[in-house]
Amino acid sequence: MKKKLLTTATAAALSLGMATSAAQADDVRIGWTAWADAEFITQVADRVIQERLDTGVELVQTDIAPQYAGLAGGDLDLMLMSWQPITHEDYIDQFGDDIVDLGVLYDNAKLGWLVPASLHAEGLTSIEDLRDDEWRDRLNGEIQGIDPGAGLTRLSHDTIEEYELDYTLIEASDAAMTAALDRAIRRDDAIVVTGWSPHWKLGAYELEYLEDPKGALGGAESIHAMSRTGFADDHPEVAAFAGCMNIDIDLLNEYMYLADEESTGHAVDKFFNDEAGLVDEWVACARN
Repeated sequence: MKKKLLTTATAAALSLGMATSAAQADDVRIGWTAWADAEFITQVADRVIQERLDTGVELVQTDIAPQYAGLAGGDLDLMLMSWQPITHEDYIDQFGDDIVDLGVLYDNAKLGWLVPASLHAEGLTSIEDLRDDEWRDRLNGEIQGIDPGAGLTRLSHDTIEEYELDYTLIEASDAAMTAALDRAIRRDDAIVVTGWSPHWKLGAYELEYLEDPKGALGGAESIHAMSRTGFADDHPEVAAFAGCMNIDIDLLNEYMYLADEESTGHAVDKFFNDEAGLVDEWVACARN
């Protein structure tokens, strides 16, 4: 089966209604963003759908907002990275009536701001501590964030206001955030980054979440599979599989760490080898 990795520009074209070729008409189009957990889960699903359910797949890499819009408009079939109930609350409010929730992929996820364990040991343990001039000076008045469309970015802006912090949120990609974190740790510089669990960086570095006494960044989250309306009628087995796909967050963290150390493809290969029983359960569930 062919697999097409489409760019953001292609996704934008799809949202404008450009027709796909007849050869692509029956492929399942899955939207994804280059977040560590989303990339791994999407590639696992891609392989199951193609190899076990004998259905072609197109992977459409784009930001999170176009994914929700794409599902609502019928330009995408699936997304496997809907953070609920808080992180993507705005998107659910806007598009929820026009898309379908297929079920929980994993739960006990968490958002927050992270610091190196060494800073935590020095006394930077709470978001409230960031109001101290000493910490603001050491951090250059900056919080390192991720992409502008992420729910975590919106919540981080809200957190800066809620705690009345004189800080700038630096918006960048997940890769840029982790690069900044790595650089700061190697140089023994102070840094605060926006973060979430699951993520490979929690296995790669000694990090601590800052306490959030005001709950500005929310609580435990669940990550859901979402589809366009009518997808289950067109692809009942694939829709059922997305609803059956469920993975323990600790197991997911292990493979995400491996994906960073080696490659996502290597981690997916190992997952299919070592967790074959789990994959069989998903497929059997989809066919019941």
